[in-house]
Amino acid sequence: MADYFTHFSCLLDVGTPENAAQALDLYRTLAEDADGEDPPSDGFDLSIVPEFGGTQIWIRDGGTGDPEHVIRFVKRCAAAFGLTGLWGMQYANTCSRPRVDGFGGGAHVLDLSTGETVDWIYTDGWLSTVMEGGDPYA
Repeated sequence: MADYFTHFSCLLDVGTPENAAQALDLYRTLAEDADGEDPPSDGFDLSIVPEFGGTQIWIRDGGTGDPEHVIRFVKRCAAAFGLTGLWGMQYANTCSRPRVDGFGGGAHVLDLSTGETVDWIYTDGWLSTVMEGGDPYA
């Protein structure tokens, strides 16, 4: 039996050390909200790391994670702290054993001031569309 994982590691600059501390509270609230999901989210790990200046929070998978959960969290932080500019993350889907469908990944970019997606890509969909002769950008 194969195990599937989603890996990522990214930063979000929330502006101040105070905002970074408050982001931890937002994270706990989001985690509590996700407890009722069916199926439950794989979530992510979050911390403030001094080497990132105290204003950036480090978001990463804890063995496997859920990029959609991260995006919801980043949108909450952007709204709470009045963040602007672009933010993005990329992720890798991996498998513990060689499987034809076991590997891939994607990336997602948000406009923090609006919470809108600027662009995204998921390599599995992109690859299958190209292999079938379609235009993945149509």
